[in-house]
Amino acid sequence: MAGGRRRAWTLEAARALLPDVRERTAGAVAEVEALAREAERAGGASPRLEEAIRERIGRWAREMEALGLEVKGLWLVDFDTGGGYLCWRWPEERLEWFHGYEEGFAGRTRIH
Repeated sequence: MAGGRRRAWTLEAARALLPDVRERTAGAVAEVEALAREAERAGGASPRLEEAIRERIGRWAREMEALGLEVKGLWLVDFDTGGGYLCWRWPEERLEWFHGYEEGFAGRTRIH
């Protein structure tokens, strides 16, 4: 974020943004899967297809960062709460997971 300040997400605000995150991610996943199918039909990924896949994933990551999220992996984002992360991964329907700053994805616990 500007000036090095990060947004502190509330659960409500993060859940309100999730439909947009899911829509953008669904589009990126579909495009990457189509490129992967094209590579498979061609007998393997060409440099052009590999670059197209990398570019699309990079564009998705930049979109997520522009929304104020932290990209933690392929189709995996965190919403920083100021006390840890609300964690979402494609294709999860809802934002239901939290983990502290040190635990990471493996330490996710369900939000009640």
